[in-house]
Amino acid sequence: MALSCSILCSRLSLTRLSGLTTNRITHGFYLQDVSCQSRLPLCKHFTSSKVRRGIGRYVSSRIQWANAKYEDFLKRRFPRFFLLYHTFKEGFKMLFQDAREVKRIKTKMLTKGAKFHDLHYREMEKLRQFRRDLIKAVPLVIITIPPFANYLIFFLMYFFPRQLLIPHFWTPRQQLEFRKVYHSHRTQHHQPILKELEDVSHQVKNGHLQGLLKNLCTKVQRGGNPNVSEILAVRSLFSRAPLAMNTMSNEQMRHISPLLFLTPRLPGFLIGRRLNSHAVELLQLDRALSRMGPHQLSDWELKQACYVRGMNADSLDTSQSREWLAQWLQVSSALKESELSLLLHCMVLMSANYPSAASRH
Repeated sequence: MALSCSILCSRLSLTRLSGLTTNRITHGFYLQDVSCQSRLPLCKHFTSSKVRRGIGRYVSSRIQWANAKYEDFLKRRFPRFFLLYHTFKEGFKMLFQDAREVKRIKTKMLTKGAKFHDLHYREMEKLRQFRRDLIKAVPLVIITIPPFANYLIFFLMYFFPRQLLIPHFWTPRQQLEFRKVYHSHRTQHHQPILKELEDVSHQVKNGHLQGLLKNLCTKVQRGGNPNVSEILAVRSLFSRAPLAMNTMSNEQMRHISPLLFLTPRLPGFLIGRRLNSHAVELLQLDRALSRMGPHQLSDWELKQACYVRGMNADSLDTSQSREWLAQWLQVSSALKESELSLLLHCMVLMSANYPSAASRH
């Protein structure tokens, strides 16, 4: 009797699991019209899928446990290596997150027919920065193609992180240090740009405008900060020769290129095209930022916005950074695309001496 009850219960559970019903029920008992062959495969599938999920969860939990133990071991025994390991792990997370965000933005542009200048400021900035990071990462990926080259790459990345790695894989300390180094490369070109601008002022035929341009250059060279009205007073000079984008001398363009982190070691016509495209992009970013409102920027976004425009704001407080960016946007919003050359020169005129000695105390 016990044996028959156990057989009956097993049949009932199998039928219930397989989702099948019998055609006939007699005295409350399931008849054997549903064969074992029709029930067992479904039950076997149901049971095996549950087992696989259970095994998967178990393996995943063990991997997480082992990874936590490994990280704890590194943190205790090799703190410097742990910092490098942690930075790389978090860097890959941020990189994949940025890649997903860029994919979403690109999909939006394709499906809705949106242009770059139609995007939100943060979307424009994400595309701009991701493109720059990708350009820097491509040579490193190419180097890893030969067999066993990845071991050399780890060695190079450890000793040359600034040259080979993108900011995702920099430690917070390295970010501050490397931004300072890159900005020092830009400041080396401030005086040559001002000297070239002063020399070009002699070619201006309008005596009044020539005097305004000379005074502007002299004020910056002597450590002063020009105000917005002084800069906009000479805007018309930058829409025609010899200061317009397509008429600047090759020497001047080679000095301006490092301000945008562009190489000056290219033929003059290529430098001119790259400068023009980056200036247009910068103007579009400014307009998008004005639409959004610079007050919505976080502290990190504020420093990044200043840095892109020629000012290293790491040494400034938040109020000084916001003040400088507000002045920049005042100038930018008043410019036309034909006056883009002035926007690039503002990366020197407005940042060379900011903040002034009076505002530092």
